[in-house]
Amino acid sequence: MRNVFLFVRRYFTFFTFLLLQIVALWFLYSYNKFHRAKFLGVANEMTGRINSQYNKVEDYFTLKEENRRVHRLNDSLLNLQSRNFMRRDTGMNIIQDSLPYDTLGNYRRYTSRPATVVYNTINAQKNYMQLNRGSAQGVGDNMAVIGSDGSVVGKVVNVSPNFSQVMSLLHVQSTVSASLKKTGEIGTVEWDGKDPQFLTLKRIPKTVDIKLGDTVLTSKVSFNFPPGYIVGTIADKKLDAATGMYVLKLKTAANFYNLQQVHVIMNLEYDEQVKLNQDTKKKIEDPKKTVK
Repeated sequence: MRNVFLFVRRYFTFFTFLLLQIVALWFLYSYNKFHRAKFLGVANEMTGRINSQYNKVEDYFTLKEENRRVHRLNDSLLNLQSRNFMRRDTGMNIIQDSLPYDTLGNYRRYTSRPATVVYNTINAQKNYMQLNRGSAQGVGDNMAVIGSDGSVVGKVVNVSPNFSQVMSLLHVQSTVSASLKKTGEIGTVEWDGKDPQFLTLKRIPKTVDIKLGDTVLTSKVSFNFPPGYIVGTIADKKLDAATGMYVLKLKTAANFYNLQQVHVIMNLEYDEQVKLNQDTKKKIEDPKKTVK
């Protein structure tokens, strides 16, 4: 306490001057309209700048929730895209589909749901990611996964009640049917286990006119992926002399280094397609049966 009194005593003159200065300024701005207007203008400017900076900080800490809101909105719009709907051939059937998309009789073939990446690897030869959606949220094996920008990411290979495991495109056992956007030729996209930024597209005939930068999309013959989602762009091309086919190097459309929000896409007719494929193989290729 003694030190406090000594401090006040030592700087008494300064404190007195400061107090009188404040009183003088108060009188000046209280009884002089010009100075009061100037003061209020400066005060408002300073307050506005402080509030702007505060809002920037507040916006930064609310980005996570804002991203979730935008992602949910994108998922709603994604479900409305025409590529998710097909038109049944009703030429031999007078019964109208019970759930048409419009008066033309289009029906829903694909549906999507949003998810967040909670785990992801890119440095191994067999890379996986984990999503915060599982069987309890309607996610199942073999569902396609695309990024929030519409780029192909991988497919679901295992699920638990609340999480799902996705085989990334950056997996040496991953294969995706893809086609050239410009010409429509279909090939297979694989990964060689080396650079996470590049994939390989095989089985494209050498007769096809290919330019660097051409876009590669998911094809129409995939059970998992709807057609038209971007896989990547052609970064290099080489001709395999043994097969007469191109081996194309693709720059991945998805940024696997920073995957956060994704969409899980379900083919509503997947089970029927797979069952028909398996039954056909069993019927035709079973050595115990002979075709008459």
